[in-house]
Amino acid sequence: MSLIRDLFQRVTTKAESLLLIATVSALAGGVLAWSLDQRAVADGMWALGTIAALLPAGWWVVDGLRRGRAGVDVIAVLSLLGTILVGEYLAGALIAVMLATGRTLDAAANRRAARDLRSLREHVPRIAQREERGQLRTVAVDEIEPGDRIFLSSGDVVPTDGWIVGEPAVFDESALTGESKVVERSIGDPVRSGVVNAGGGCRIESSRTARSSTYAAVVSLAQEAAADSAPIVRVADRVAAWFIPVTLLVSGFAWMSSGSATRAVAVLVVATPCPLLLAAPVAIVSGLSRASRIGVIVRSGGALERLGNVKTLVIDKTGTLTTGKSTQSDIVCGEDVDSSSILRLAASADQVSSHILAESIVRSARAQGLLLSTPESVTERPGYGVTATVDGHVVEVGRIAGAIDRPGWAASVENRARLDGAVVVWVRIDDQLSGALLLIDPIRNDAPWTIRRLRSAGIGKIVMLTGDRPEPAVEVGCVLGLDAVHAEQEPADKVVRVREESERAVTVMVGDGINDAPALAAASVGIAMGARGATASSEAADIVLTTDRLSRVADAMDIARRSRRIAVQSATVGTGLSVVAMAFAAFGLLAPAVGALLQELIDVAVILNALRALGHGRSSVPKLEPELERRMRADLDSIRVAADALSGDDRVLAMRRLHQTNRFLQEVVLPHERAEGAKLYPALERSLGGADSISAVADAHSEIERLCRRVENHVRAADKLGAVDDAQVGDLLACLYGLYAVLKLHFRQEEESYFVLADRSEREGSSS
Repeated sequence: MSLIRDLFQRVTTKAESLLLIATVSALAGGVLAWSLDQRAVADGMWALGTIAALLPAGWWVVDGLRRGRAGVDVIAVLSLLGTILVGEYLAGALIAVMLATGRTLDAAANRRAARDLRSLREHVPRIAQREERGQLRTVAVDEIEPGDRIFLSSGDVVPTDGWIVGEPAVFDESALTGESKVVERSIGDPVRSGVVNAGGGCRIESSRTARSSTYAAVVSLAQEAAADSAPIVRVADRVAAWFIPVTLLVSGFAWMSSGSATRAVAVLVVATPCPLLLAAPVAIVSGLSRASRIGVIVRSGGALERLGNVKTLVIDKTGTLTTGKSTQSDIVCGEDVDSSSILRLAASADQVSSHILAESIVRSARAQGLLLSTPESVTERPGYGVTATVDGHVVEVGRIAGAIDRPGWAASVENRARLDGAVVVWVRIDDQLSGALLLIDPIRNDAPWTIRRLRSAGIGKIVMLTGDRPEPAVEVGCVLGLDAVHAEQEPADKVVRVREESERAVTVMVGDGINDAPALAAASVGIAMGARGATASSEAADIVLTTDRLSRVADAMDIARRSRRIAVQSATVGTGLSVVAMAFAAFGLLAPAVGALLQELIDVAVILNALRALGHGRSSVPKLEPELERRMRADLDSIRVAADALSGDDRVLAMRRLHQTNRFLQEVVLPHERAEGAKLYPALERSLGGADSISAVADAHSEIERLCRRVENHVRAADKLGAVDDAQVGDLLACLYGLYAVLKLHFRQEEESYFVLADRSEREGSSS
């Protein structure tokens, strides 16, 4: 089917080009003959050019009527016939060139605008290298089944979803995310179809067939988007329908009032509302193309237009406003055990568990470079956790039964968990409650900035729906300044809430899970965070984000509003100019030939203006030095751990923790702060208008520098004494807890500053 479509497109493109060549040649030949005083030859050539355009235009009218559409080609045919009947051959030749040029420019504009959508389909691989009994065999991608091992050479496109096996790999994910940087994937990491192997040879194990893969779904959405007509386009068709009889009436009035058929022909010549018909589809398709380049696949032009009118945002929490991945926030230890031992033993036991919290614990241990042991005698009780023998110790990880005696520190852990909205994973070693891991689902780094951008874009109300507990839901809502928070929502509850909001205003729903699919379908516009391949939610949504970046929601809204604004602007101005020209022609102030030339200029201007919707398709994204950021965040809790150790009786452990924290401060934090002072702060001053605009960030920087130096002085004094002196403890605790709070806030401020600079840069680029 796609082959037939491509063949038809090539034939149509060639016919349009031939028509343009024929009409331009006839016009130019007639002008040459006229300059040589060969009037009869000139009229003959101009008449031939008119007839050359009249034949295909007549077919376009018949084809439109056959499909129940009376387009403005009717006016074009009447004007061509009229010029021949009244002997205005030059005007007829100009109309012919105008018609051919309009068709050619319209097709070229749509081809350029749809280029990115078509490239998605062309990117799909046809064959793959499958491992069979130690040998590689070339097979069609449709033959790949879940569990097959696929070998990828450098430059190969991943044919289906799966995960890395064998060796780590490097991929270029720009086809899905719109970002040109490459990413590293370790053994066991998921990999999506459509990305390109940017490193050496690697292997993946497929988890789906190619037809049901992430990239296949993206291609399907892109094809639907290219085929659909936006409401604004359909409105243009309806306007064209009433414009035809109005034009005929004005033309008839001009003829009857003046008795001149030439005036009637002049009205027909300038009446074709090409601006209305060309501006809307070109601008909308341009918007679809621009969105696809940044990883936003819009299912239809209608969805893009509705997105431009959205007033209310309903959004899921887990995986949308938060990362969707539990992260270790703290480790609390009992007596005679340290946090590294607790984490290592718990992660060793959890290696065999498929529970999402177990994956988070193992990931955290490996990130800290802990060497995990192989667990033995493993048993797992659903809802309770894992029991295993690790290095001769019986380790239990998970929930604890109510009958078990709990030490005093356990109550403080539960209290902290309630306050922080954290999940507690208890660790028992040899039947003794030895520690606890606190896990949280952190807010996305770009969430606060995105929420502010959405409000500035016209979103008046933001509502969060989540199936999570009220405590963490309310905390996220407070941090982000949301208007309403509804926790413990079942899928049916979400649908009811979304419908309630949709009745009040045009509403967009953003979600990522399978349970969000019904609510996405109920909203005016549904947006799925489809980067993780949540098929059900992607199929129910009008828009799919192929990159795991919440800020793309704001980007999509900007694109939608700009595309609609350009379409309306082009149609209004262009049609208005045509109406003014009709009035001049009706009163004999515009000759047919001059009117034809004027209409040609209006059409070209409208198409070029509509193509502005293609501009600025790739939004700026701040570069946050991800490796350094991850290291600082991972080590930030070491400050609190050192403070907790100082509060205990083990001064040897306290000294060790203090040295670890001091190294983190001197080798990581301070160099980072100095680099930011040299690069970020001057840029912020220039962008935001002076030193006063960054005083809060600069003051935090100064306080961090002061506290880091104070901690270093305490460490030097303790080293001279051989231990932490009792007189130091009070001030050290104040410094450490203060640093922890200030750094946590400051890291967030720095991220916000990067996002502000990126947004300002993008807006300045869009307005230029």
